[in-house]
Amino acid sequence: MVSARSVDRQLDACFSNLMVSSGGGRGQAETGGAVPMLSGWKDLPMELLMRIISVAGDDRIVVVASGVCTGWRDALGWGVTNLSLSWCQQNMNNLTISFAHKFTKLQVLTLRQIKPQLEDSAVEAVANYCYDLRELDLSRSFRLSDRSLYALANGCPRLTKLNISGCSSFSDSALIYLSCHCKNLKSLNLCGCGKAATDESLQAIAQNCGHLQSLNLGWCDSVTDEGVTSLASGCPDLRALDLCGCVLITDESVIALASGCPYLRSLGLYYCQNITDRAMYSLANSCVKSKRGRWGTPRSSSSSSKDVDGLANLNISQCTALTPPAVQAVCDSFPSLHTCPERHSLIISGCLSLTNVHCACGLQRHRAGSALQATSHAY
Repeated sequence: MVSARSVDRQLDACFSNLMVSSGGGRGQAETGGAVPMLSGWKDLPMELLMRIISVAGDDRIVVVASGVCTGWRDALGWGVTNLSLSWCQQNMNNLTISFAHKFTKLQVLTLRQIKPQLEDSAVEAVANYCYDLRELDLSRSFRLSDRSLYALANGCPRLTKLNISGCSSFSDSALIYLSCHCKNLKSLNLCGCGKAATDESLQAIAQNCGHLQSLNLGWCDSVTDEGVTSLASGCPDLRALDLCGCVLITDESVIALASGCPYLRSLGLYYCQNITDRAMYSLANSCVKSKRGRWGTPRSSSSSSKDVDGLANLNISQCTALTPPAVQAVCDSFPSLHTCPERHSLIISGCLSLTNVHCACGLQRHRAGSALQATSHAY
């Protein structure tokens, strides 16, 4: 961690250079006006301080600078809205507790860790002081318990994005409680949260978080069709859903998503080996595609291309029950799905029977190569 003494030396040097480059105190004599004199870096105007901090782009300096004096602490506390402590390799818990009361206007906070450091006390401190928090990354926080989710539910009701991937100790009851209080959630990463992501908690999310757009349920192996179908009916704005490793789901989940989530752009089904051709045909022929244009929106409307292009990413790796005609039907229905190397967005690893499935541009290349080979044989 950067020490306060080293930062003080850096600031002193920068201030000296600034005074030399600006001509020291000659400004008042040359202009005849009353120019305020700066005796040290602590006298910098708050606007200039915030500008320097933003240009530096180093959150370590922000944390240390907040302890220089009360003026800087107050200025940074009001001005800093985005902060990351992912650089902290040790003592992140104590550091988070010490700064939480200073940065009360935080809206984005990243506490991603390489090795687990955070404990419930740190998350509780954030929840107690950072009421305006909108985005929080707690991924790989293996030491956290349900206390953290309860604290966030009560202290940060404006959350729109939460990443708790790898937090394997959370229970579904705590997640249900969170969903009842943080109803503005648009992005939720539950990858590896096998105890928290159950059919019951997904039903609560579907009921309370109707604006959800992105959900990662990777390797939540207790999730079944019951939970996914609830999401499909309660969260129609879903754009991205990762069900990789959800080994209990069947075609019923995909059919429900195809009919209930017209804006779905990314779907992960890796290792969902109960998925069959029936699911693929439901995607290809779903109600999200109409005669007026893909995804039920006229091409001439003002909607963005993200709303009219349909599925752009589909991972069906290790879905060994699928056959080429069904997957080709999906590929033909959604031109944003690509099998060509440059834009590989239809992932079929481990499905040897699907190697002859091609997107439109890949099919053109395949035909061109075949024609060239035939021509060379003719000569």
